[in-house]
Amino acid sequence: MAKLDRRILKTQESLKKAVIELMTEKNFDDITIQDIADRANVNRGTIYLHYQDKYDLLDKLIESHLSELGEMDEWACQMNWSEALVPYFEYFEQNYLFFSTMLASKEAKGAPSSFRTRLLYHFMEGFKGEIDKESERNIDLSEDVMLQYAGTAYVGVIEWWIRNGMPHPPQAMAKQVGTLLERTL
Repeated sequence: MAKLDRRILKTQESLKKAVIELMTEKNFDDITIQDIADRANVNRGTIYLHYQDKYDLLDKLIESHLSELGEMDEWACQMNWSEALVPYFEYFEQNYLFFSTMLASKEAKGAPSSFRTRLLYHFMEGFKGEIDKESERNIDLSEDVMLQYAGTAYVGVIEWWIRNGMPHPPQAMAKQVGTLLERTL
């Protein structure tokens, strides 16, 4: 696969950062391509070289974060819950502006509400292989209900943590949430 030019990557990162910053200030529907271009210090035409429109830009931004989380999923399943969740909470902390904008705002400032649904689905898919089927503790429980419960709880805790200014360090969150998920799944 061909390596992307660093200038292209830099421009795309600048555009992604610009749209998230603007979303903290006003509704996504009210953001114009010109607003994004001005914030990223590029011409309007530059945006169209990389994206079809602002929705495509936002979608690519969301996909890049879900893809990075997916890469973590691959090795995290080899670890115990508390250890495996530390990199996730560190990732949420490092990408606070994105996650606080997409999750923690009351209306997500007009952002497509599909992000929370997509994140929930992502985690539920990851939890599928983690359900304890060996012991008899889950014998009378539906897998669908367990996945919905665990996924919704996990996303809810992430939202709470971000909305409240990350009151506990990532390691403490990972330990607590890991313990709860271990009890659930």
